[in-house]
Amino acid sequence: MLELRHFRYFVAVAEELHFGRAANRLHMAQPPLSQQIQAMEAMLGVRLFERTRRKVELTEAGRLMLDEARAALAQAARAEDMARRAARGEVGRLEIGFTGSSPFNRALPTLVERFRRAWPDIRLSLREMSTAEQMQALVESRIDIGFARPAEAIAVPGVSLRLLQREALLVVCNDRHPLAGRERVAVAELAGEPFILHPRHVGTGLYDRVMGLARAAGFIPRVEIEAHQMSTMVSLAAIGLGVCMVPEAMRRVGVEGAAFLPLADPMAHIDLFLACRSGPPARPVANFLALVEG
Repeated sequence: MLELRHFRYFVAVAEELHFGRAANRLHMAQPPLSQQIQAMEAMLGVRLFERTRRKVELTEAGRLMLDEARAALAQAARAEDMARRAARGEVGRLEIGFTGSSPFNRALPTLVERFRRAWPDIRLSLREMSTAEQMQALVESRIDIGFARPAEAIAVPGVSLRLLQREALLVVCNDRHPLAGRERVAVAELAGEPFILHPRHVGTGLYDRVMGLARAAGFIPRVEIEAHQMSTMVSLAAIGLGVCMVPEAMRRVGVEGAAFLPLADPMAHIDLFLACRSGPPARPVANFLALVEG
């Protein structure tokens, strides 16, 4: 069976039409090159060159083979280059999960844009997923990176968390609500209000943070509406169906009728984490993490 080296020998002789010059080009002696060409012809059962003392010419079979041999060498070179680029994390695919509120935070779009500019040949796939879904997808290797808001006490074996940003929590209400004109609101002032909140099983840290703030203020929230998306929570609060707490980045939702009010409580904040599998990361993941740490 022919090997790539045979194609290299053949192409060199075919292009030089001189065994001596071809041998020099290949950095080898002429007799071994002649022997390799003869071995090729024996394996194929055809003559590739007509040889006389004065010249070397391609046979018809040799002429037809030349284009294919060049193509084979070019493909092999592309394969070698692809392997090297993959090892450097320059090509491949990166699967990213993100919570519904993450795009409103500048961290996600900024990091994705910087990564695209730095490694344009990495194909990015972004999927909106709850925090709980991201944790499971990371464990099962269905995504490589997650932008998540896990509960403080969460510890998922095999998943590593890096703090990206600590955001202030804001209370959202209808702009005609009695609190709407206030510069700042204490959590205790929300004790009698109907709350709009994530279900706890969604796995986000918002549920635990809101409940913890309320308990510290001396009450248990009366959750009247559950919504999976923070944008939905804001929309429902804007039409007066209750109040909710959301990260400050959710101001960018721009829902008519929504009033966003800072909370006075010092613990009124929530964290956005970058999640990935524990252990040595694949090269594209390592490149993404380098952007975060840089």
